[in-house]
Amino acid sequence: MTFMPRDIAEKVAAIGTAIDPEATSAIYAPLHEREPYRGVKVTRDVKYGPDPRQALDVFEPDRSGGPWPVFMFVHGGGYVGGSKHEPGSPFHDNIMLWAAKNGMVGVNATYRVAPAHPWPAGAEDVAAAARWVHLYIARHGGDPARVILCGHSAGGTHVATFVAQPRFHEPYGSGIKGLILISGNYDFAALEPSERLRQYVGDDASKYAERSPFAGLLETPVPLMVAYAELDPPFLAEQSRRLIAALERAGRNARTLKLMQHGHISITYAINTRDTELSDAMLEFVRQRS
Repeated sequence: MTFMPRDIAEKVAAIGTAIDPEATSAIYAPLHEREPYRGVKVTRDVKYGPDPRQALDVFEPDRSGGPWPVFMFVHGGGYVGGSKHEPGSPFHDNIMLWAAKNGMVGVNATYRVAPAHPWPAGAEDVAAAARWVHLYIARHGGDPARVILCGHSAGGTHVATFVAQPRFHEPYGSGIKGLILISGNYDFAALEPSERLRQYVGDDASKYAERSPFAGLLETPVPLMVAYAELDPPFLAEQSRRLIAALERAGRNARTLKLMQHGHISITYAINTRDTELSDAMLEFVRQRS
């Protein structure tokens, strides 16, 4: 396991607790591969639903073997934006390349966003993408019985809601062998309502608790890993700490990790670089469950 190099740490520290993808990309983009990628087969923009944003990318290890475990990632974007991949950017292909290099099929999903598509559109789209994986991932060398689901920021909220609320599991159940949550919101009722939160969850705060994944995460049988960054915005760090404390009180043996020196964006942009603290923990979590 290696940690953040000092020169990178100084640049991330200068960003602080701000959510600044552009500044963070300037730090990390030079550290990543550019297309065309070697040793991996990439299939772009596979449709799992009729909306233009209901699409996913599949990264397959370009070598013999398999069927491979599946690592499915859902990006953030504050409920109103974000993308699985922008042309010319290494993000979030970096996570898919890491998965393929470690003997997994990577699935990178985009979803509908607010205000046009409020709650529960995010969880519904995670469910639809998971159904696609169940039905079709074997065509790409993946094993539908060994799926690890991971989400960051708003994507962490959406994957948590999907797993925590059985209403989204039909007709195949959740189909998930493990859930990795990175710096998401899990208890809407404990948040100061922001414009983005209201656009997604609604104006009626009395419904925030029932629309949150928090209670269901304490009950789901799906193994959990919860990670967050030292330099996450305070409200996001508190969401992860609250969930970790509640899981401990409930006797859940969840894997937890606080990434020191990292910020809200660098925590995922660092995956597939020399900084392997998070990715090593994720890989151990995957291998224990697949």
